[in-house]
Amino acid sequence: MGSLLQFLRLVGQLKRVPRTGWVYRNVPNPESVSDHMYRMAIMAMVTEDKTLNKDRCIRLALVHDMAECIVGDIAPADNISKEEKHRREEEAMKHLTQLLSEQQRKEIFELWEEYEHQRSAEARFVKQLDQCEMILQALEYEDLEQRPGTLQDFYDSTAGKFSHPEIVQLVSSINTERNTKIAASKNHPPS
Repeated sequence: MGSLLQFLRLVGQLKRVPRTGWVYRNVPNPESVSDHMYRMAIMAMVTEDKTLNKDRCIRLALVHDMAECIVGDIAPADNISKEEKHRREEEAMKHLTQLLSEQQRKEIFELWEEYEHQRSAEARFVKQLDQCEMILQALEYEDLEQRPGTLQDFYDSTAGKFSHPEIVQLVSSINTERNTKIAASKNHPPS
């Protein structure tokens, strides 16, 4: 039980690891990595796509950033190569999963690898959820700060990355709402 407790405490660190992109943009009270993973899991849970294994999508969402409890949230602005980021995260996942039973170790590590290498339709769907959740969060931060359009770089970084019909539709809704708010702010600037 001691190693399980250690695993749970390490994973619990995700509640206190802020998402780096928001920190770099000086967003007040940025979401944690676990906040992000939780909403992704909910997004996976509500998919209508019957061709996807919904349970697997939820599991992938819950595991995809787990290594960040040890390595932190490495963002593109950190100038760490994809290879080095993967190496660090793989090492962290091996450490984390060693604290579990053999069956759990195998399941969680294989899910993480499936996501990392985009080996399945579910992994590719969850990768798109990852990007979609980020721009949804950007929309919410723009709303909270009453500064429509200020987080454009997050939208730019996802351009052309969506192909799943449900996600394309959701992204379209996000963009429509955002564009309406940007247009309204130009017509009625804050006093």
